[in-house]
Amino acid sequence: MTSITIFGTGNMGQAIAGVLARGGADIQHVGSLDTDARIAGDIVVLAVPYPALAAIADSYGDQLAGKTVVDITNPLDFSTFDALVVPVGSSAAAGLQERLPEAKVLKAFNTNFAATLASGTVGGQPTTVLVAGDDAGAKTALIDAVQAGGLAAVDAGALSRAHELEALGFLQLTLAASEKIGWTGGFTLAK
Repeated sequence: MTSITIFGTGNMGQAIAGVLARGGADIQHVGSLDTDARIAGDIVVLAVPYPALAAIADSYGDQLAGKTVVDITNPLDFSTFDALVVPVGSSAAAGLQERLPEAKVLKAFNTNFAATLASGTVGGQPTTVLVAGDDAGAKTALIDAVQAGGLAAVDAGALSRAHELEALGFLQLTLAASEKIGWTGGFTLAK
């Protein structure tokens, strides 16, 4: 059985937990401010806002060494909704990997809304989770857990692809915030 720890209990944390639990994973929830928690999962999903990544990395760095750490954030300027706040050509996931050099950082779930994870569909098509990272085994484990939960999952390439995934997530969020699409909409892959 896959053991997964999820930081964050908001809509995304709950939706991701639902998907992974449907696939048989054992889920541990940790509040983002709970600095005394012991991380039980082999896979750790950071379902928190981008600014919380640094504090989690600082507080839990030793516990995250050797684990798969999944960054779901979209590092955008939420006050203006007009720019990403990471350096051009970089990503939140790349920054997290620098902070956690002994962890296997993946980028995933940032191009999905909670509603599409919970329903399993986007516009009548299966919800697809895009996964980027440099560790093939870590990607396979997450992809298998997502697929076991009933969703599609695709290996989107190396961790450097997180830059494009964050740009796609940024576009999707701005479209939803400006009511051009609903929070039940989004992008999907069709074969």
